[in-house]
Amino acid sequence: MDLNRFIDHTLLSASATSADIKKLCEEAVTHNFYAVCVNSSYTETAKAYLKGSQVKLAATVGFPLGAALAVSKIEEARKAVLEGADEIDMVINIGFLKDGKKAEVEEEITAIKNTIGNKVLKVIIETCYLSEKEIRLACEMALKAGADFVKTSTGFGSRGASLEDIRIMREVVGVRMKIKASGGIRDARTAMEYVELGVDRIGTSSGIKIVSENPERL
Repeated sequence: MDLNRFIDHTLLSASATSADIKKLCEEAVTHNFYAVCVNSSYTETAKAYLKGSQVKLAATVGFPLGAALAVSKIEEARKAVLEGADEIDMVINIGFLKDGKKAEVEEEITAIKNTIGNKVLKVIIETCYLSEKEIRLACEMALKAGADFVKTSTGFGSRGASLEDIRIMREVVGVRMKIKASGGIRDARTAMEYVELGVDRIGTSSGIKIVSENPERL
């Protein structure tokens, strides 16, 4: 199994520098990862470092809290795509979801998808803060809004992905939407468990470690 083609090689640290982004992109090209994932302020920088490669570029929107004004998130997504992002990883307004503001959450996702057009939209629902019922609702809204992926976590919450999260999410979206697992996936054995459950992408800062481990030894 070529785990490298499932990996979004990720650097979202507040202290990340241009030199760090360059290293991230070089690693992604060397290991043939599917994409790199960076904060939106580094979209243009990462795009330049990935020039001539097949590695996709994902930029975050509303990261990591999701609580910014919808208009700010829409503009952030628009600018990121203009600067070369192939994919947008947006965080939903978690508080609105928990308040029962279903229309507002769904409208925001729809607006961002409409803004980025045929670019890939991944919707981060931050499962660590949600009940099972809320996870199901968030998946339903992302699906209805036309998103391409539903994603477990930012990696900045109280926990990352869990296998149970993926089972719940898959029950809701079936094959109509892809799933990205992120947060806490740091070795090949764990990555393979998620892939076997049907995830289409893995967000991790441990991509090199994952692909360096020999799955046959596990």
